[in-house]
Order: sequence, then structure tokens, then C-alpha cells
Amino acid sequence: MLESILEDALSAYDTALQRSEAELHLHETGTVVQVNNGIARVKGLPGLGSEELVAFPNGLLGIAINLEPDEAGVVLLGPGDALGAGDEVRLTGRLVDTPVGAGLLGRVLDATGRTLDDLGPLLTTERWPVERAAPAIMDRAPITVPLQTGIKVVDTLIPIGRGQRELIVGDRQTGKTAVAVDTIINQRGSDMICIYCAIGQRGTAVARVVEDLRRQGMLAQSIVVVAAGEDAPGLQYITPYAAMTMGEYFMAQGRDVLIVYDDLTRHARAYRELSLLLRRPPGREAYPGDIFYLHARLLERATHLRDDKGGGSLTALPIIETQAQNIAAYIPTNLISITDGQIYLSPELFSKGMLPAIDVGKSVSRVGGKTQPKGLRTVAGDLRLSYSQFEELETFARFATRMDDATRTAIERGRRVRELLKQAEHHPLRVSEQVAVLQALNAGLFDTVALHQVATLEAQIRKQVLDRLPELCQQLDHNEPISQADTDLLLQLARECAAAFDGEHHVDH
Repeated sequence: MLESILEDALSAYDTALQRSEAELHLHETGTVVQVNNGIARVKGLPGLGSEELVAFPNGLLGIAINLEPDEAGVVLLGPGDALGAGDEVRLTGRLVDTPVGAGLLGRVLDATGRTLDDLGPLLTTERWPVERAAPAIMDRAPITVPLQTGIKVVDTLIPIGRGQRELIVGDRQTGKTAVAVDTIINQRGSDMICIYCAIGQRGTAVARVVEDLRRQGMLAQSIVVVAAGEDAPGLQYITPYAAMTMGEYFMAQGRDVLIVYDDLTRHARAYRELSLLLRRPPGREAYPGDIFYLHARLLERATHLRDDKGGGSLTALPIIETQAQNIAAYIPTNLISITDGQIYLSPELFSKGMLPAIDVGKSVSRVGGKTQPKGLRTVAGDLRLSYSQFEELETFARFATRMDDATRTAIERGRRVRELLKQAEHHPLRVSEQVAVLQALNAGLFDTVALHQVATLEAQIRKQVLDRLPELCQQLDHNEPISQADTDLLLQLARECAAAFDGEHHVDH
């Protein structure tokens, strides 16, 4: 009798346990109605929330974007070739997220955390949502620390600060990516985390950037996030937000982060494709009405936090491509209004061999001037204004038959400034090198040098300064004040270098 009662009780307990386990694994399921070009329409998910992840067969994921009374529009995060009408879809109960953590450093991956290199699985398990609120106004601090790019024309004339959003804009094949990658390479030896986010790029182009970073010793402190041109438009859509989230993890720890988006033009096109497939009404130039919000909510997350919030910073360098130099087009004007300045690359300068092909007249930094290192700010002075005036004078001089001495002198000086601003790719310069060269320029030491000898003298000055005044160079590189005697020492060294070129002077026409 007692044995029978115990057996019945155990049987009831097993049944209840099995029922509880089954209930724990219940999922709300629906059905795929239609699949078309990276979009799936599903029905039967009354509990579906906006931006929620849904799971399809074979591990395919999607994001619920359009929520309608009878069905939902889901953006696929992978190829939907094997997906068809009638397939089951279920809720996951979580928003789209991405891996974060130090284990991502040195890796190449996509927005979902799938690795694209051969270094094995990621050494991190923490995941953060890709869509996160931007820091509140009162949590932000003024931008006061310089971000050195190592590019002379940028650091002297268009300086950038940590926490700034500086747009890189220009036609295709003008060197936009080169400027961004050189900025990353210049962070070598610092504690800055760098993220290169490729959106819609060719695989060979991304591989070239990864190889450049590896060869320059920067891959170990960088993360490369990729959504290739052949990937699903949904993956291209979430990739910049995922890259921003990865950067925010380090910023929350008080670290400084630099993130490059290459490029947001392709991101806008991917979102336009998704929106039109979801039958959202198009607006200006066939872009959806929320295209501005697409990039505004992304770039608003780049900032410099207050010390009591950790003091970290996240600097964004978004890249966009123009057509026939039309910076007044819809997407360029949107991003120019969102960011804190732009670096404009000109195809005319590129074709003339003026590399980097940065047009100083159309470029501006609305924040970075306050962060420029003291030594550089002193010697840069009014260089931007005088260089712009030189370009105007040179244009008029083409039509003039006679010029007065002052105009001729200004043009000759301007040509040497232009020659000095040339710089080879992947050869960033330290602050001390730039200060020494600009100081020699201001002292007129390049005025007596032939144009074809300007680069030689510049290289000689930089080499001598680094070799003979290493402690002074360290002071300048770390933004420490230097005395008038130190300044005179730099100038004396430059004069010694220039003395060897005095006998080679001739006027270049």
C-alpha cells in the first residue's frame, strides 16, 4: 500500500517536472508569408516588439522593423535563399545585440559576432544592444584633448579633438580611406582603441586595410567590423551601430576610442533599399523620411564624457562619397549638418599630385582648434588664412601680365607651403616634427630653396630635430610648454640644415 502511494507520488512529480520544463521552453511562433530581397513578411506573432530579433530555420536571424496589424516586416541578417513561405519563425525575446570586450581587439568580425579571420572563436561572452541611447547633455564634457592624425595639413589647419565628429568627404578615389587609416596608424604607441567599420566595401579593399594595419603594428589595438557589399542589406544596416556599441564599451571604462565609418553613403543606400522593399514612402531623392535620423542617432553617441562618468571619449570619422563634387546633395548635406566639421578631398588636387588632396578652403573643424597642441598652435598661426589668400592670388596671377614684388613674394611663399603640405601615405608625423618644419617656414628658411628641394630640406630638418633634440621632441609631443630658449634651439637647428641649400636658390615659375 505505502509502496504504491510512493510510486504514484513520484510519477506525479515526474509529470509535473516534465510539464514545467516544456513550459520553460515554449516560444511564440509564426509563419513566413513572403521572402523578397533580404526582407521577410511574417504573421502570427502578436507579442513581437520593434527591433526584436526573430529566429528562422537554419539559424538565420532577422530584425522586426515594420509592425503592422496583420503582419510584420522583418529585415534578414543573412542570405534568405533557403527561406520560403510557410517556414516557421519564432520570437527570441531579445533585441539585436553585438559582442563587446577586450577579446575583440585584433579581430575581424561582422556585426553579429561572426568571425571573418582564422584566429578561432571570440574570447568574450558579453553582448550589448546595438541601438543605445546617446549620452545626456549633462554627462558630456568639453572637447579639450587633441587627436593627432599625423597628417600635416589636418593637424595644422583642420585640427581634430577627442570626442569630435569630423566628416571626410570627397569623390571616389580621392584618398578618403587613406586619410582615415593614416589617422589610425598615428595612434600607434598610445592607449587609444581604434575601430575600422567597413560598410558595403569590396572584400579586397577591406583586406588591404587590414594588412596595412597589421604591417604598421596597429591591428592588435584595433577592431575591424565588416559588412561587405555582397552581404545582406540588413547586415549593412546594423553594422555601424554595432561598431559604435563596441566602442562605447571601452569609452564606459574611461578609454579613448577612434572609430572610422567607411562609408555612410553605402549605409544610406542599404537603408533606402530596405525601406523601399518595406514599402515605406520615399521623400527627397527617393530616400525615406527618416534617413536623417538614421545617421543622427548614430553620430550623437560620439562624445567626450565628464570625469565623474569615466572621462572616456569616442571620436567618429565618418566617410561619405560625393558625385561630381556635389557636396550639396541630400546625404552629404545631412551629414555636414550632423558633424562638427568636414575634411574635403578634391579630385583636381588629386590629379595634380597634391597628396593628401585636402582642399583647405572647403574644409573646416568647428571644435578642434581649441584642442590644438600649444606648440603647433603657435607656429600654425594664420597659416590657413594666408594659404587661402595665396590660392586666390595664384588664380588671378594666371591672367596678369605683371605682378608687384609683394604679390610675387606671396605666391612664391604659398607654393612652398603647398609643397610642404604634401605627405606620403602611411607616414604620419609627430607633433615635434611638424612644429620644427612650420617654425622654419615662418622664419623664411624655405623661401630661398627651389621647389624641388623643399621636401629634401623638410626631411633633413625632421631627422636632425629627432636625432639631436629627443627630450624637446618628447615635450612637444606630450603638449608640454617649452621655453623661448628651446624655440630658438629648434630654429637654430633648422638654419643649419637650410644653410646647405642656399647656393641652390632659383625662382620656380
